[in-house]
Amino acid sequence: DYSGSQALRSLREDGIETILINSNPATIMTDPVMADHVYLLPLTTKSIVKVLKEHPQIDAVLPTMGGQTALNLCIEADEKGIWKDFGIKLIGVDIDAINITEDREKFRELMTKIGVPMAPQATANSYLKGKEIAQQFGFPLVIRASYTLGGAGASIVYKPEDF
Repeated sequence: DYSGSQALRSLREDGIETILINSNPATIMTDPVMADHVYLLPLTTKSIVKVLKEHPQIDAVLPTMGGQTALNLCIEADEKGIWKDFGIKLIGVDIDAINITEDREKFRELMTKIGVPMAPQATANSYLKGKEIAQQFGFPLVIRASYTLGGAGASIVYKPEDF
């Protein structure tokens, strides 16, 4: 919410018309002074298409300020061809970057390739593989699901009996 409201403020200060889709009326971003146009709609591709049709002047979308939901919606809209159909550019990030950062294995491969050190990590596709990795690494462990950003689905396991 904070980063989104700061982005809206900066864009408006630069004279850029801002249009916000948000499903939460209680957030500061949906305050009418934050964006030029505020839509309280479900966060779906149907809502995106509705807003794009009502505002054909839209030429870019900034999906990085809406957390995991916005990133997922951005990927879905791309897969459905919405950005291409409406001539929309993504700013702040592109689909390939989202996909790489969402996929733990692809992200690790990229960091290794460019020489960025990382904490030891491994991917487990089963409980048994997870136990094997836990024995190899020791505790505590940070366990995260793939295809989530922002800490969603993360757990810290301090001892074997809590695994």
